[in-house]
Amino acid sequence: MSQTSVVVTPTPKQATPDPQTSVRAPSIRWSSMRRREAIAGYLFILPFLIFFGIFVARAIVTGVFMSFFDWPILPPVHTFRGLGNYNELFNDSLWWLSLKNTLIFAVTTVGGSTLLALGSAMAIHHLMRGKSFFRALLYAPAVLSVGVVGIAWGWLMDGEFGTINYVLHLLGIPKIAFLGDASIVLSSISLVTIWWTFGFPMLVFLAGIQNIPEQLYEAAYIDGANGRQAFRFITLPLLRPTILFVMVTSVISHFQVFGQSYILTGGGPGHASYTVIIYLYNFALRNYRLGYGSAIAVSLAVVLIAITFVQFRVLGRRERD
Repeated sequence: MSQTSVVVTPTPKQATPDPQTSVRAPSIRWSSMRRREAIAGYLFILPFLIFFGIFVARAIVTGVFMSFFDWPILPPVHTFRGLGNYNELFNDSLWWLSLKNTLIFAVTTVGGSTLLALGSAMAIHHLMRGKSFFRALLYAPAVLSVGVVGIAWGWLMDGEFGTINYVLHLLGIPKIAFLGDASIVLSSISLVTIWWTFGFPMLVFLAGIQNIPEQLYEAAYIDGANGRQAFRFITLPLLRPTILFVMVTSVISHFQVFGQSYILTGGGPGHASYTVIIYLYNFALRNYRLGYGSAIAVSLAVVLIAITFVQFRVLGRRERD
């Protein structure tokens, strides 16, 4: 009886992967990929950073530096005044009057344009037809220049020969000195500005409203809510970031009002429509006191930063709650 021999061939032992090596390789590839993406991103924003550094950041630093000097245009030597420009500014009653006028104008215009923009956005959103037409129609004034707006409304609001007063005369209503009465001139300029500028916040509100899911409204209506309740408990809370953006940008924009007041009234009657930028223009560009003008600009910037901080604290806190 023959014996059968069985030859067992040993299988090669497979190498056990090192867990540290297997984890490290993908992480290295991932970090290198993120590094390349970061470099590409910085290269894309590099032109903006160069532009910002040359024309914005450098101008801000130079303006703050000039505010501590007596800086006429022509003399090569500028006398250091320290806080002298700021001391003179804060003791000037015309500065406080211009700041007060600007604050009243900004509050009136921001409030009016925000309410009108939100109402117009809601109306356009609920239209069945003609949304594009009315959106373009209401936005159209925003494309006009301040010169066109000022001249056109100057004709309309003229106290003697203006179109509005002509219509009022036909209706038997006494003429109104829109631009000649110190008690209503700021309100008149504010109305003109609201008509001119509410188109942009209207588009922003419309975009925010369209991003609110319709399912929320459907669920609210099923639970018995009406339109007013849906607006109060759904639309407004979800529009808080949009409202914050609109109010911050509007306050910054309207605190720098110049063209409307300068073209329509020149800051008058008296100083009833005299704003901070007109005040800055007269001292810096007409009297050539660039150091004092820089102090005005820095002070206005500080006021705007403080107001913006308060807006973020109030509206941002409500959003977090």
